[in-house]
Amino acid sequence: MRDLAGKTAFITGGASGIGLGIAKACGKAGMKVVIADVRRSAIDEALPYFEENSLPAIGIELDVTDREAYKKAADEAEAKFEKIHVLINNAGVEVPFGPIWKSSFKDCDYIIGVNIYGVMNGILTIVPRILAHGEPGHIVSTASMAGLSVVPGAGLYSATKHAVIGIMETLASDLSGTNIGASAFCPGPVTTNITPSSLEVRPEQLRDETPSQEPRTRREPPKDVDLSPLEGFVKTPEEIGERVVRGILRGDLYILTHLEFREGVRARSDALMRAFPDEPYNEKRYELMRMMNSPVYNKIFETQTKPEALDWN
Repeated sequence: MRDLAGKTAFITGGASGIGLGIAKACGKAGMKVVIADVRRSAIDEALPYFEENSLPAIGIELDVTDREAYKKAADEAEAKFEKIHVLINNAGVEVPFGPIWKSSFKDCDYIIGVNIYGVMNGILTIVPRILAHGEPGHIVSTASMAGLSVVPGAGLYSATKHAVIGIMETLASDLSGTNIGASAFCPGPVTTNITPSSLEVRPEQLRDETPSQEPRTRREPPKDVDLSPLEGFVKTPEEIGERVVRGILRGDLYILTHLEFREGVRARSDALMRAFPDEPYNEKRYELMRMMNSPVYNKIFETQTKPEALDWN
């Protein structure tokens, strides 16, 4: 998309944290904003910013795992703003950290329901509407750097974010040749409230009756470590929102935020390359697999170009 002014952005998990940062950036870019969030109180706290700055915005209470509610939310957004052009699948949760075998089945159902099904519900509900009106559009789904590498103790979280990246790479491929783009958004550290909000919105039926005897939480830095060098490393939602808007305008396949993760991603890529056996290359087999639409090569990866640096780097 080259021009966002007057277009409509539908943002899930949009009432706080990264979602609100993206909503504000979209508003500053001249977009009409739909803040969809499961927490009515958070929506009510978020909307005054848009009112005070004369930015068109509405709030819709939405549980992204509820497919019928998602359809009604999209209908409501279109009733207010006529068309949806940008979908930001940002709603996401975490579960307590720890060895993956100590996860509960309810942990699995909760995080997969929101982080994967929530993204798919958005795509299945809204992408056909964007295709139908024919105007340029874009889809962004929030993954994480944990989707490009792994975090010890965060197996379920990393798994869902890897899935989101795969979904968005495939969506970008499927939309190739249309005027709709797709991006996997993989932020590094951002000041958010994901831990308390994940606890707050977790449905009663997915709460564990008998929690693990060992606490499973995010790793906290040792109390005697000087954290001053990290100043500026953890970005604000507003900074992150600006990067997302830039990614939409550029048509990025991947929207990244922190250069410091590059070597870790490179190490993973190098490990994958080393894993291929040293055996003769079979050109005929390669061509046959290409004809069979096997994932031997996908030109969608050629579309990603190098973004310029932003001031906050």
